[in-house]
Amino acid sequence: MKKQKLILALTCFLAVQIMAADLLAQAQSSRRGRGVYGDWDVKVDYDNRQMESILSFSRDEKGKMTGEWISFWGVNDLTELEFQDSELRFNMTRKNRDGNTTTTKFTGTIKEGKLSGTLVSDRGENKLTGERSKRVHRAVGSWEMKLKMGEREITSTLVVKADKEGKLTAEWQSEQGEHKVSDLEYQRGKLSFKRSSKIRDRQFESTFEGTLRGDTLSGTIKSERGEVPVEGERIGTALIGTWNLEVVSERGNRKQRLLVNPDMTGLMGAMNIKKVNFEGDQVSFSIAMEFGERKFEMSFKGKIKENSLTGEWTSSRGSQKVTGKKVVRTFRRAGQRGGTQ
Repeated sequence: MKKQKLILALTCFLAVQIMAADLLAQAQSSRRGRGVYGDWDVKVDYDNRQMESILSFSRDEKGKMTGEWISFWGVNDLTELEFQDSELRFNMTRKNRDGNTTTTKFTGTIKEGKLSGTLVSDRGENKLTGERSKRVHRAVGSWEMKLKMGEREITSTLVVKADKEGKLTAEWQSEQGEHKVSDLEYQRGKLSFKRSSKIRDRQFESTFEGTLRGDTLSGTIKSERGEVPVEGERIGTALIGTWNLEVVSERGNRKQRLLVNPDMTGLMGAMNIKKVNFEGDQVSFSIAMEFGERKFEMSFKGKIKENSLTGEWTSSRGSQKVTGKKVVRTFRRAGQRGGTQ
């Protein structure tokens, strides 16, 4: 009997050890995956010139790794994607101006947040370097803040900005007096700050504490006058986000990507947009690009309806029709795979 109990105990012990090893392997695999997913700002050396592009990695609905090469020329899908033990490989096929195609193979590594490797095609070899694209702080942007004071409702605007180091500052814009925001802090979804206000001849101090959930910011302003509930909504949510575009030209249609940040900066492909104008359903922005001694200016005008975008892309070379669909983010519960990253 004692021998049977001993065998049973050993069997259970081994089973627990195997289960722990499996869980560790799954965790390591998950960490390896997180090491590549997202956007990367990359630079490729071409004849002593550097061309900037974006590599974007995500998962499809089945959890399979997908990727895109995003540049001035458009969006190209990546194939033969593989990322394991810091080693990254993929192929990219691009259509040339003469109608033929060129396939480029990449082999490289991702280590300590840096991406590096070599692109090889029938045109030769080119070095590639990159790093993760910087994310805009989730609190950044303009917020329409509605204060409920008895039966009255006062609407103000809270503008939150971040400097290059990520430090947050804010302005409280209101028709009711002058206001100065200080001691702004954000941690784990909680936003707080102090506010000095001057309304007519009266000056007073107040504090705000609120919770940020998605595109809403709700909280309370406290002062010697008491507590005032505040409900805020991010301004421009209909436009903010990622748009998959199709650009129509005489040389054929091509895919492109528009990214609009919460602070209304953005990217058209890999080209920086300093300011996206958005009023009602109308969208417009302009871009200036330099290639050596040549400078190109381009502009876009369009409108959105629900999750669709239509407009025209204009440059010195003419105009092109643009249509697009907004990428709707989907999130799954912990433990489930798939969804848009």
